[in-house]
Amino acid sequence: MNYKFLLIPFLFCSFYHLSAQNIYPTLGKITRNDVALDEILDKDAKIEVLASGFDWSEGPVWLKDGKYLLFSDVPRNQILKWKEEEGISIWLQPSGYTGAGKYSNEPGSNGLTLNNKGELILCEHGDRRISVMPLNGGGKRTLADNYMGLRFNSPNDAVVSSKGIIYFTDPPYGLPKQENDRSRESKVFGVYKISTDGKVSLIVSDLIRPNGIALSPDEKVLYVAQSDSKSAVIMSYPISEDGNIGKGKIFFDTTPWTKDLRGVPDGLRVDKKGNVFATGPGGINIFSPAGKWLGRIFTGLATSNCAFGDDGSTLYITADMYLCRIKTKTIGIGF
Repeated sequence: MNYKFLLIPFLFCSFYHLSAQNIYPTLGKITRNDVALDEILDKDAKIEVLASGFDWSEGPVWLKDGKYLLFSDVPRNQILKWKEEEGISIWLQPSGYTGAGKYSNEPGSNGLTLNNKGELILCEHGDRRISVMPLNGGGKRTLADNYMGLRFNSPNDAVVSSKGIIYFTDPPYGLPKQENDRSRESKVFGVYKISTDGKVSLIVSDLIRPNGIALSPDEKVLYVAQSDSKSAVIMSYPISEDGNIGKGKIFFDTTPWTKDLRGVPDGLRVDKKGNVFATGPGGINIFSPAGKWLGRIFTGLATSNCAFGDDGSTLYITADMYLCRIKTKTIGIGF
């Protein structure tokens, strides 16, 4: 299907409805592979387009106190805010690169999350670091920008455990020439852990393109998505009591889907029952805790990430130039 012609009307309609009333255009469809999906999504659930016109939307996170969503536009070096009553506004710029001139095609922040104090954790491409920023005033503070003296490539996504441990991925997407960039220092595209004492550890070193990352509800499993069309897998790793991980295994292999559907594994979210929502080929694929494919929220777009919001039952979706949402019958972790 040629999506260029399918999506042009949505660009016009989304801005029109934002200025008129809260009735949003829709796109895509729900693909069901197992009856268990009926417990997660209504049969008539719709993917609403809340806003459009972004270069590449990413890293959504819901702020409960303010009842709004923050997300990154990575190429524009911005964090944007969306609130039902207000629509879209620029919340932070620059968001991931503070230098002069152009750095790369993706200089801004990518993944966003909150720590246990309610502060914003940022994965910054341009400044090649994990930073933290209070929401009630004050600037950023660097949490980590290197491992054993070697600078990170471009931290991409992060998740924080209930103990305060930060896990994050470090592919090359934010470097000016990606894996061939002369400023690259690390030989690996790793998955790292920042302990509560600030110590940085390399916990996975054998992935080609680690990207999205998430924890199971009991925090005994770490999920990592690999954004490589030749090995488009979602990995799972057992977590020990001290926060370290064991040998990983393939949770699900989406590689065959990449031939016919747009996208590769990217952002990950998990609901309270352990179901995994994985952006990737076709949109957002939903898996049971055992790794069974239940169905797909088909956007037809390269879909980067998602996050639960509102009361925990709304799934917000960043997909290429769009910000979308869909109501679910489940609740995300943290609500």
